[in-house]
Amino acid sequence: MKKRLFLRLLAAGALSTQLSAYAAATVVEVYKSESCGCCTKWVRHLEQNGFSVKAKNVANPSDYRGKSGIPNELGSCHTGLAEGYALEGHVPAAQIKRLLAEKPEARGLAVPAMPMGSPGMEGPTKHPYRVLLVDARGKHTVYKHYAGH
Repeated sequence: MKKRLFLRLLAAGALSTQLSAYAAATVVEVYKSESCGCCTKWVRHLEQNGFSVKAKNVANPSDYRGKSGIPNELGSCHTGLAEGYALEGHVPAAQIKRLLAEKPEARGLAVPAMPMGSPGMEGPTKHPYRVLLVDARGKHTVYKHYAGH
């Protein structure tokens, strides 16, 4: 029993180390508006989780959503690009690391709108939200669900 628990903990630690390595080697380009504070907080969240970020202030961030193939109905206030994947909105770093480790055939991840409690949108309340995996046709499935409180 103890041996099995030890092996599980060892495997979990190895996975955590592997996911951290993906972040350290990954540059995320972020297209945002200059005046958006939550975008800046999301960039900080990525940096605190090991990503190298190149933030670019642009007149219309939604142009980059369209170029990356994320449907408008899944839009938010900024778009990131990492290793060929689009990252629309306040996607948690943990899910970006998972995406880069699993490498699914997809356009990327999206957190539509700006849900309270998502990275960059921290505050006293947390609303439930979903991270969506967007496929090549623009269809999406739930990649991870976060509960609010």
